[in-house]
Amino acid sequence: MRRSIVLVGILAILLVASACAPGPNSAEKTADADGKTAGFLMGLWHGFISPVTFVVSVFSKNVRLYEVHNNGTWYNLGFVLGAGLFLSGGILGRKKKKA
Repeated sequence: MRRSIVLVGILAILLVASACAPGPNSAEKTADADGKTAGFLMGLWHGFISPVTFVVSVFSKNVRLYEVHNNGTWYNLGFVLGAGLFLSGGILGRKKKKA
């Protein structure tokens, strides 16, 4: 009985978590109104300023956290690296001082 409850709980968590998965970006690899697509460096910049952009986007309908007109994988890599640099995360992380 307990095993069945645990199994149902795990399945429920997986179902809820799968609802959080992002859908496809239909604007990826398409140019914006100015004819430009965001690349790696723009992704790095957008990732670095993402905490500030998030706060602004809560109060403004004209500001978005993520540029949908991007070149795909390189923009995504830059965005993740930029966000990791700002938050002192990523591969290197923040090292604790020994007491």
